[in-house]
Formats: sequence, structure tokens, C-alpha cells
Amino acid sequence: MDAFSLPFVQRGLIEILLLAIPCGLIGTWIVLRGLAFHSHAIGTATFPGLVLADGIGFSAALGAFGAALGFTLLATLIGRSKRTGTDSVTALALAACLAVGVILASDVFSSGANVDTLLFGSLLAIDSGDLWLAAGAAVLALAASFVFGHHWLAKGFDPGAADRMRSGSTAFDAALLTVVAVTVVATLGAVGALLVSTLVVVPAATARLFASRLGSLQIASVLLVAIEGAFGLWLSAQTDAPPGATIAVVSGAVFLAGLGFRALTRRSGMKPAILAAALLALAGIAAGCGSTGSGGDGPKVVATTTQVGDFVSQVGGDEVDLTVILKPNTDPHEYEPRPSDVKAVADADIVFRSGGHLDDWTSDLISDSGSEAEVVDLSEGLPVQLHGEDEHEHGHEDEHAHEEHADEGEHEDGEEIDPHWWQDPVNVRFATGRIESALADRNPGQATYYQGRARRFDNQIGNLITGIKACLRKVPADSRKIVTDHDAFGYFTNRFGIETVGTVIPALTTEAQPSAGDLAELEETIKREKVKAVFPESSVSPALSEAVARDTGASTDYSLYGDTLGPEGSAGETWLGSMKSNADAMVKGMTGGSQSCFGGASD
Repeated sequence: MDAFSLPFVQRGLIEILLLAIPCGLIGTWIVLRGLAFHSHAIGTATFPGLVLADGIGFSAALGAFGAALGFTLLATLIGRSKRTGTDSVTALALAACLAVGVILASDVFSSGANVDTLLFGSLLAIDSGDLWLAAGAAVLALAASFVFGHHWLAKGFDPGAADRMRSGSTAFDAALLTVVAVTVVATLGAVGALLVSTLVVVPAATARLFASRLGSLQIASVLLVAIEGAFGLWLSAQTDAPPGATIAVVSGAVFLAGLGFRALTRRSGMKPAILAAALLALAGIAAGCGSTGSGGDGPKVVATTTQVGDFVSQVGGDEVDLTVILKPNTDPHEYEPRPSDVKAVADADIVFRSGGHLDDWTSDLISDSGSEAEVVDLSEGLPVQLHGEDEHEHGHEDEHAHEEHADEGEHEDGEEIDPHWWQDPVNVRFATGRIESALADRNPGQATYYQGRARRFDNQIGNLITGIKACLRKVPADSRKIVTDHDAFGYFTNRFGIETVGTVIPALTTEAQPSAGDLAELEETIKREKVKAVFPESSVSPALSEAVARDTGASTDYSLYGDTLGPEGSAGETWLGSMKSNADAMVKGMTGGSQSCFGGASD
């Protein structure tokens, strides 16, 4: 039970125990009234509110609740048509909310990792605001059940009584749907919108298999949420799996066990003790994989992304105990913390982050873990900073010195700084110097060791710059045109004189979605500019790139390493390897495969 001694696990447990009250009580009414699809839809329909909150900068819970109420109101208005079924009404309202969310995310805001966190949730990132929200939902559920419970009961559990009490009024239905919305919003931080049924539907449905009275049904539902949530949280810590998904597996397994037990007892008269034994067998269910660690000596260091992890490894060698949070070929926008991630941050001496929206979840992870680590944001003060599609260079062209710090922050018009800074070797040289300095300050006895490794890596970077420039000279200047998945290679093309004529996803993040007009314009550009290749990324689905290539006759044979390095054994296993592979792939693509670099590094 050592897992429950960790502060972030304790907060997660408190959250589950608080949520057990509203989820158990309101889950009972959801099951009795046939609102399972509606409650799940509410969670998904919070998407536009989350995007709006993230884009404007107000409370995510407030945005989610506003969207949930909007969904409820829209469903009620559509539902006035007597010719439209309940499920159809819910589906129509859900489609409308999702459409608004997609438009906001793609065309208005650049949806960030904060939205992903609430879509998927994490009990490991619970803060005091989440606890207060869960407590408020619990109070509301208790009060509403006490005041309106007999009306809800009459319509959902005892239709005969409903006829006598005339309690099927719109006001009571609206009260129930409002409390459902509050309960669902309160669960977002724990399990996210996509797994909300794990807490608000499945435990109550499990209890419904055995309980025939309202009181016993509600008590059993509350207890099941608490027990399944606590056990799932504990199991996630043991297996290093995401807690939300682990709780979902446990909850579903308990329901299936209950369903099987009910069938068996009806046929053979088996005792309830058999069910307890079956449930204990579920303790082995769930699996996961956590952060990768070097196990070296020296300071305990956490790197947020694969690229930063490689830079720290190049400088620190065996004299750092390194943990890299993100995994190779994993989109950083899809990150959900594992227990090992939070513990690594809690124990760290230094946290090196890449910066920008790629790892803007770092602040929450550090605060939630209670870490006192030194945080080094390597995107700060870079000699070369590009701002969105502007590709305007702020800094010096000197490729060998650690240049003076450029102006930090956002562009004067508020445009976001492109966070893919490591695609320019000049920036990597500068970041390497900051890593060396931070490690030497933390471990002065190994300062000479760090300095030597940093100097060796710097020489390799110099050779890389020379090699890429020499290779690109094989490509005629008017043919140095590329199309990529998204705006992840501005630094590379800016450094080496390549023109990006378009991107399949016209944004700095893979979370955005192109419109039909965007794709049509891109295809016209590809044909007009005679672009020979569209370059998909290793960590992004190539479906859109392949569709564009089919329409234009361009090739998609050569992929690039964008937001992440490749797995062990691949050409992009290290940053140097990924840069060589990218250069080789671009040259092959731009020349129709007639030229290559570095001995065919991308093969």
C-alpha cells in the first residue's frame, strides 16, 4: 500500500471518495431514467467549452459547465418535437456541440494540451479546485436527491406512482438534467470526458443487477464508485498505467463479473462469496508502460520530450539519473501522466522542458507532484525564434557561438512562438550550453565531465550543419520546395534555405483540422509549384497527406521526424539521427529519389 503514501495519489483518492457521492447517487437516476447515452454525450459535448476556456484563458470547469448547460438546453429545445426520439435528440445536440468545438479548435484557437487533459482526465493531476468542485457536486447531489428524489423516483422507478403524483413535469426533468451536467463536469478532471461513464453509469448499472430497492441501489452505487475508483487508482500505481483507463477496465470487469454471477446464481444457486472471489481475481487486470529512465549516477533529471531527453543524455552521460517522460513516436499533445512520471518529477533535482504548447502541461505536473526541482525552459532566450508562419528570425546568424538572448515571449502582435526550436542546430547548440551549465551547478564535481561531453556534441552539431548544407547543394534552388503534415519544420527550412509551400494541417499543432478549402488550396499550390513530395510525420497519421498526394501525383514515400524522435533502432533514435534522416528524406523527395544524404540515412 506504499502507493497511498504519495501526495498525488492521496489527492486522487480524496477526489474519488468525494465523487463517489454524486456519481453514485446521480448515476442511480441516470440508470433508472435511461439517460446513460445522454450523460456520456454531456461529457463529450463539453469540448467547445474546454476549447473556449483554453483559448480565452478562463476556468476550464466553467467553460465545460457552460457547454454542458448549452447542450442540455439544446437537447430540451429539440426534444419538444414529439416526432423525435430521445436518442435522436441527444445525437443531434451532441453533433451541434462537437461541430462548434471543432470550428473553435481549428479556425479560432490553437487547441492545446489543456483541452486534451480534460478530454482524457487524470487523477494524478488533481488540484484543490478539482476537490472543491467534487465536494460541491456531492452537496448538490445530496440536496437534489432529498428535494426531488421522490419525483424522479416516481417517473423512473415506479411509473404507477408517477401517474398518481403527476411528477413527470418539465421542471423536475430539467432539475435532473442540470444535476447530471454538474456531476459529469465534476468528473472531467478525474477520468475525462471520454471515460465519464466509468464513474456515472457503470457502477450504478452494476448495482442495478442486484438491488431492487432505491435505498440499497444508491448505497451500493456509491460504494462501488469508491471501491472501484480506489482500487483502480492503486492498480494504476502498481502497473504504471493511466488511472482513468485502469478504473474503466476495473469498472467494466466488475460489471461483467456481476452479470455472470447473476446468470450463474439463477441457474445453480451459487452463493455471493463466489462473486467476491471472482472480483479478487480482477486484481491482476491492467497493464501499462511508464517513463524511461537511464539509471545513471549524479543529479536526478527529468526531460519532458524525447529531443530534450537526448540533449541531456548527450551532455550528462552516465553522470545524470535521467527520466524522459514522453515516448518515441508519441504525439506530445496526447500525453497523459503515469504514476511514474509524477513520482519522477516529485523526486527530480532538475526538470528540463522543451517549452511552448508541446509540454505546457509541465507546470501542472510539477505543482501537482509537489516537486521543488529547478525548472529549465530551453525555449527561453533562444538565438533564433520564429513566430507562427512568419518565420522571422530574431537573433544572430552566428552558428558557432552561444548568441545573446533574443527577446522572449510572444510576438508583438500576440502570435505564438513556434515551439519546434530544435529543428535549427544553432538553437540546439545554445540549449546544450544551458544544460551543461545547469548540470554543472547542481553537480560541481563533474563539471569538467559535462563540459567535455558538451564540447564533443557541439562538434557533432557543427559537422551536421556542414553535411546538410553540402547535401542540399545537390538540389537545384528552384526545386527546394516541400509540403509537410503541419508547421513543425520552419526552423529547419529557415536555416537551410528550403521553402515550405504549404502544410496539410495549417497550424503549429497536430490538434487542428484543415478545412476542405484549405486542402483544395494546398493541392492547387502543389500542382502550381511542381512539388514532388508531401512529407508525412512519423508520429502523425498519414491519411490526409496520402489523400493530398493521390490528388496531386506527389509522393509520400519519405517521412519526417517532427514532434518526437523515433524508437530505439530507428534512424531517428537520436536527435542527430533524426536531423540526418529528415535531410536525407527531403533531398530524396525533392529530387524524386535521385539524390540522398549521409549514405541514405532515412532508409
